[in-house]
Amino acid sequence: MTIARIALDIPLSTLFDYTVSEGMQAGVGQRVVVPFGKRQRVGVVMAYATAPTLDRDRIKPVTRVLEDTAPLSAELLHLLSFCSDYYRYPIGQTVLSALPARLRSDEPIVVKPVLSYRLSASGVALNLADFPKRNVVQRRVLEKLAETACTLAELKAVAVTAGAALKTLIADGWVESVALPSSSLAVPQNGRTHVFDNAHTLTSEQQAAVDEITQTGGYGCFLLHGITGSGKTEVYVHLMHATLQKDGQVLLLVPEINLTPQLEQCFRNRFPDVDIISLHSGLGDAARLANWQQAQSGRARIVLGTRLSVFAELPGLGLIIVDEEHDSSFKQQDGLRYSARDVAIFRASQRGVPIVLGSATPSLESYHNAQSGRYKMLALTQRASAAAQLPKVRCININQTAMHQGISENLLREIALRIARREQSLLFINRRGYAPVLMCGGCGWLSDCKHCAGKMVLHLNDQRLRCHHCGYQLRVPKHCPDCGNADLHPVGSGTQRVEAILQERFPDARILRVDRDSTRNKRAWQTMRAQIHANEVDILIGTQMLAKGHDFPELTLVGVLNPDSALYSSDFRAAEKLYAQLVQVSGRAGRADKAGSVIIQTAFPDHPLYRALQTHDFTGFASAQLSERQMAGFPPFVYQAMLRTEGKTESEVYAYLNQARAAAVALQCDVEVLGVVPAALARRANHLRAQLLIQAGTRRALQHFLRAWQPDLDALAQSKLRSSLDIDPLEF
Repeated sequence: MTIARIALDIPLSTLFDYTVSEGMQAGVGQRVVVPFGKRQRVGVVMAYATAPTLDRDRIKPVTRVLEDTAPLSAELLHLLSFCSDYYRYPIGQTVLSALPARLRSDEPIVVKPVLSYRLSASGVALNLADFPKRNVVQRRVLEKLAETACTLAELKAVAVTAGAALKTLIADGWVESVALPSSSLAVPQNGRTHVFDNAHTLTSEQQAAVDEITQTGGYGCFLLHGITGSGKTEVYVHLMHATLQKDGQVLLLVPEINLTPQLEQCFRNRFPDVDIISLHSGLGDAARLANWQQAQSGRARIVLGTRLSVFAELPGLGLIIVDEEHDSSFKQQDGLRYSARDVAIFRASQRGVPIVLGSATPSLESYHNAQSGRYKMLALTQRASAAAQLPKVRCININQTAMHQGISENLLREIALRIARREQSLLFINRRGYAPVLMCGGCGWLSDCKHCAGKMVLHLNDQRLRCHHCGYQLRVPKHCPDCGNADLHPVGSGTQRVEAILQERFPDARILRVDRDSTRNKRAWQTMRAQIHANEVDILIGTQMLAKGHDFPELTLVGVLNPDSALYSSDFRAAEKLYAQLVQVSGRAGRADKAGSVIIQTAFPDHPLYRALQTHDFTGFASAQLSERQMAGFPPFVYQAMLRTEGKTESEVYAYLNQARAAAVALQCDVEVLGVVPAALARRANHLRAQLLIQAGTRRALQHFLRAWQPDLDALAQSKLRSSLDIDPLEF
């Protein structure tokens, strides 16, 4: 009897034994369908056992083997097993959650043929001079196809929206498609050359960084600390070129989906004949599977994606890059609570390849590792363009200056100057909606969410109060629900209110608001970005979506509204997050040959954080923060795990956590077990929330404790409660 140990998407920390019939080919890493209870489930063969864990009569047979895709590699299975163990998450759920949705289904996978596009007979006869000039992308596609037949991936080097243009051209009869023979889709062999657009000359600092990394003969973790505008992307491009020359694959992780299109276009322009794919949650199931399979086959040489792409199959992996490595978006906040940056470092070590962590404001954990010699620090201290200088940062004391509905007259005057010079201004406020809260002037009623401990945000455009925590919404009341007073007024400002204020002050200005509400449509952000680059916008108003990675040549002024709230936070990382956010948004100003200026409105202009921003002194800020954390006993000088629990009844939540705490103390491990406390948002969606923090002096001690504690947590688990264990938590 052949026993296969199979991972299933079940919340149990175990593999399940099944028999494999003679003649059934089910290698390790193969997807299979097995009976579980009354259902048939898809699982992955993780290993074969010599002896079953159950009585042989109770072991069921594998129903069938899914042979429509290649098995998962031993390297990926080892990575996923490590994540399951380190983050204390069931192995089956870890493995299956890392796969595209189509691979978690037992429906057969149909591989669509790769199409090549060429001009039809009508297209060949077409005189481009007669083609409408307003259809810019369609003209570019036709010009490209007039030279040679291309795949969609190759046409996307012409324009990101080439796919939409192609559909129109096919419908109009100008272009036709033909399936490529499978022989032309083979993985590139050793020695294949590729086209590289080496249009930019590296600065001495950039060249030194490229040389240091490319000369690494195996694993090495490099922290690329470059000021905003220093050309980190150009360093990435040259590192990719070096890897591609060796027939390696490159994995580039970015924190936001919004950054992928412009980076993808940049890399397509620089490597026009290299297959580049994206992996992120914005893709449909079919597109994500197709891209994942291209990476698995080795055909995709550059894989660009958000955090989940760290689990992509990459047989030729030769380089990993984590851009904006400090960004909290790399940390998954539900399910498998992994840090994509940390997993990427482990994967690079496992594979024996270099990894580059890039940031203008490295996380203090990474900075500490570089200072202690665990990582290699590479610095870019000058902007890549000789004409571009770091922006001048100025703090305005809101208590000592004239204010106009939350915007200082100084800032308004600077915006007017930029409009007159046909330059762009960006007002950054990290709150969407019109106002954070609606208040009654009579009795003091506030727009509390009835399901959460937070407030409902006023969205004036559609006359709604919305909770940004649970999604509950209702129409804006005309009278106070408590006293009936009609004097209801908004308190504070969000992006919509700032937009209204500026429209009133600058009625002729072209104003564009960029936040999650205004970019809900699939193509909205692409259209907005094109408007900004075409200088069709005078004033930008945005949240953190605009703070990082974007390069707008005409943007010369950044105004920061209401940043002080982060200084009151109980989160020990609040100052670090605020500093990084403000450096990123400040770095959008003056990236070309025009001088940039940043105005920060604050009640605390002498705060050390703002002083460091004005002098661009990250080193001083980081040193001070690390000293404080060392004295207080916070990461990176300790290692943490957080047990979070939520339920309908407060007594049950606290009873469970106190029992878990007692079990932790009874283990007498070398860890510090703190008390049970309410979560920062103590009630969310009608669930009471509390947490328990564990700290240890070493990662080994913490992991030893967690392995010993896990059986106790499993024994205490209750169906009425939802609990999760978060290793290396970022949110408190």
